[in-house]
Formats: sequence, structure tokens, C-alpha cells
Amino acid sequence: MSTFRNAVVSLPGRERIAKTPFGAKIVIHATAAETGGAFGMLETFTPPGQGPAPHTHTRETEVFRVIHGLYRFQCGDEEFDAPPGTVVVLPPQVRHSWRNISDQSGQMFGTVSPGGCEQLLSTLKLLVPTRPRKLQ
Repeated sequence: MSTFRNAVVSLPGRERIAKTPFGAKIVIHATAAETGGAFGMLETFTPPGQGPAPHTHTRETEVFRVIHGLYRFQCGDEEFDAPPGTVVVLPPQVRHSWRNISDQSGQMFGTVSPGGCEQLLSTLKLLVPTRPRKLQ
């Protein structure tokens, strides 16, 4: 069992922000380091038509709540649409993906347990250029 003794506070304007290769902005609200490994908490803002490639987590359960937009989830052989207000729980060891199928920016709030994946997300901002490179 993990323990942490201090409140984790993510104040507006002081969030940690990562960018994904597919153009989403990820706001990291809490990390495994801050929660004694129990979970990571994030918020994703996804451009229309975008989402991660199908992938599998070996140990993490993901929970998402759709705030804005319409998302299409795949979990194993199952596919379903998730409008605002939908909560989706994705189990570990099952290949899954999601994408924003609306014509507006989508927003989801998520928790990953146990935490740790958010560390990978925080390094993505280093991999995505802030402005396009000039082709020669």
C-alpha cells in the first residue's frame, strides 16, 4: 500500500504541460512521485481526429471521464463512442486506443493506477519541437 502525507495541488496557470506527437496537450495534475506511487492524474486536450496508436499497459488501469467532444474507444475487440459525461475504465494487459471523433477539441480527465505513466508523458514535451523545423 502506498502512502503520501502531503496534499497535491495543481493550480491554474502553474500546471505541468506535455505535448504528444499527435498534437494533444496533456496537463499533469499529480504524479506517482507525489502520490506515493498510487496514481497519476492528468487532463488531455485532443485535436479533432487525433488520439494515441493502439497500445497495451502491462500493469496500469486507466480511468477517463469525457468532458468535451466525442471520443471513440477501442478496448480489445470492443469499440464504443463516449460522449461528454462518459466514464471509461481500461484494464491492464488489454490493447486499447482512443481518438477524438468530433470536429472540435476534445477534453478528458484521467487517472492512471498505479502511477508512473505520467513520467513518460512529461518527457514527450522534449521530443516535440515547439516550432516547425525549416526544411533544406
